[in-house]
Amino acid sequence: MFEAVLFDLDGTLVDTAPDLGGTVNFLLAEAGRPQQPIETLRPFVSQGVRGMLKAGFGIEPSHADYEPLSNRFLEIYAGRLCAESQLFDGIADLLDTLEAGSLRWGIVTNKRMRFTDPLVELLKLYPRTRCVVSGDTTAEAKPSPLPVQHACQLLRCTPSRTLYVGDDVRDIQAGRNAGCYTVAASYGYLGDGGPLETWGADLVIDHPSELAEFLATRVALK
Repeated sequence: MFEAVLFDLDGTLVDTAPDLGGTVNFLLAEAGRPQQPIETLRPFVSQGVRGMLKAGFGIEPSHADYEPLSNRFLEIYAGRLCAESQLFDGIADLLDTLEAGSLRWGIVTNKRMRFTDPLVELLKLYPRTRCVVSGDTTAEAKPSPLPVQHACQLLRCTPSRTLYVGDDVRDIQAGRNAGCYTVAASYGYLGDGGPLETWGADLVIDHPSELAEFLATRVALK
């Protein structure tokens, strides 16, 4: 039934909250403000720099301080991409299972290519992943279906026989509009898209092992 699995990166494959949250706290310290617990910052990770600055400084992109803080954030984060980031529990086993069953997998993220590529390299996911589509790879980022469609083209897989797994409502919107079977990862950051149950995902998983169990009944996974 299925030919491939595509994953969002932050909050789905990799727990990047410690490094992204740490970057916000570095900025807060520079500004003489109190730092925040990583668990307080964690829900904003899926929203990228916009979400992290909103959580840390309470500002939106229209604020006069947003652009300099954004540039400084990216400068700091580039130096600590994988200081504490790691695969979520169960992801390593899931990827092993997919590969053992000859099921192709790839990454579709809104993270910019300048950060995505070195992070994937540091996590030793190259050359295992068959494709990496970043937020600036196509003309539009998620929730547009373009990145997911592009990944399907790279993998030469049929969207209707491809799963897209993500932890944000934009992931589910992008996957559905691309014609994929969508999977919401409740263990991720979940963002500001309202209750997960309202996203319209075809499947909700609380742990990566549940995806392996689901696929085992539909493809030759062992």
